[in-house]
Amino acid sequence: MKAKVNISLLFTLVVLCEIYIVSFRINLLIQFAFLSLLLFSGKTQFSKSFLRTILPVIILVFLGFLGTFLDSYNRVDIIKDISHFIKPVFVLCIGFLVFKTINDQRVFLRTIIHIAAVTAVIHVGGIVLFSNFLSRSISDIRGEYGLDNFIEIFAMFFLILAPKTAIQPLYKKDIYRKMLIAIFAVSIMFYFSRTMFGMIFFLGLSFYGYAKLNRKTLKVLGVFIASIVLFYMYLETLKPERNSKGIEALLYKIKIAPGEVFNAKLDRSNHTKLWDHWRAYEAKRALILMNENPKSYVFGNGHGSLVNLKFKAPLSEEGMRYISVLHNGYIFVLYKTGFVGLLLYLFFLVSLYGRNYHNQTQSDKVFFKIIVATIGAYFLFTSLIITGIYIPQDAILFILGGALFHENKS
Repeated sequence: MKAKVNISLLFTLVVLCEIYIVSFRINLLIQFAFLSLLLFSGKTQFSKSFLRTILPVIILVFLGFLGTFLDSYNRVDIIKDISHFIKPVFVLCIGFLVFKTINDQRVFLRTIIHIAAVTAVIHVGGIVLFSNFLSRSISDIRGEYGLDNFIEIFAMFFLILAPKTAIQPLYKKDIYRKMLIAIFAVSIMFYFSRTMFGMIFFLGLSFYGYAKLNRKTLKVLGVFIASIVLFYMYLETLKPERNSKGIEALLYKIKIAPGEVFNAKLDRSNHTKLWDHWRAYEAKRALILMNENPKSYVFGNGHGSLVNLKFKAPLSEEGMRYISVLHNGYIFVLYKTGFVGLLLYLFFLVSLYGRNYHNQTQSDKVFFKIIVATIGAYFLFTSLIITGIYIPQDAILFILGGALFHENKS
C-alpha cells in the first residue's frame, strides 16, 4: 500500500512539473527517469492491447529517421525532433504503468482531480490576490497566470459524470465534489481561452454520448453549426478591435480564430495581420517547401528538418528564421514523416475515437472507453491549433495512458 502511495505522489509531481516547468528538456529528463524507475521496479509490464494501441506513435518515431538519412541536418535539430516524437510514448507508458501498479479506478480519477485542483487553486488565487483584475488586459493576465489547462476540464467532467457509473463515490461527502466543480468552473473561465471554451462543448458532447454519429448527433451538430454561424454574424455587427481590452479582446480573438488556422493569404510585411494568422502562415511555409521537394510527401523531410519562415520572426529574444515545431499538428507530422506518417497519426487518433462504437455492458468499463474516445476527439481537434499529442507541454496523455489500462482491465 505504501509503495502505491509513493508511486501516486511521484506521478503527481511529474505531472505538475509538466504543467509548470516550461523547459521541454527538463520535463523529458524527469519523465525518462520516472519511466526508468517504473520499468526497473519489475512490478509491472505492458499489455498487448496497450502496445497495439500506441504502436502507430512508436512507428512515427522511427519513420522520422527515413528523411534524416536522405539529408544532412544539424545534430541538435535531429535530437530535438526525436525528443518531440518520443515524448508522447514516454508519457503514455508512464500513465499506463502508474495506474496498473495502483490498480484502482477511484484512485485514478481522484489523482487527476487532485492534480487539477492544485492547478486551479494556484491559478484563481494568483489572479484574485496578485492581479489587478479590473484594470489589466486579458492578454496580460493570461501571459502571467496561464494560457490554458485542459486537465481541469477533464477533472470537472470526471466529477460530474463518475457518480452516474458503477464506480464507487469519489468522496464520502458530496459537498466536496460540488466545491471542486465550482473551483474548476471559475478557473476555466479565468483562462479566457477560446480553445478551452470550445473544448468544453466538444468534450461535453463526447462524454454525454453525442460524439457517436447517428441521427440524434447530426441534429445536435446542425443546431451547433447554425448557432456558430449566427454568433459570427453577430460578431461582424460588433466589430471588436484588435487592441481592445476585457471581453471585447476575447471576442476579437474568437472572431479571427478560423482565419488564424486556415487563412494563409497574407502580406508578410503586415505584421499585425501576420500575427493574427500565424498558425496558417507556418503551415503555408511548410507546404511550399514540400512542394519544392515532392518526394518529401511520401516519408517526409525527417527528424532535424526545419521550416524556413522567410524572415526573422520575434519568437525568441534573438528572433527565429527557421522553426522545427508547428502549431498545426497535422502539417507538423506531414512535414516530418510524409503522408505515411500522417495516415498513422490519424489512424491512432481515430482508433481512440472509435471506442465510442465498442459495445460494453459494464458501466465502469464504458466510462473509461468514453474517456479514451473523448481524448481521441480532443486530439483530433487540438492537432489543428496546438500540435496535438506533440505539443511541448501537455498533461492529457498521462490521463490517456491510465484510461487505456482501466478500459481493458479484466
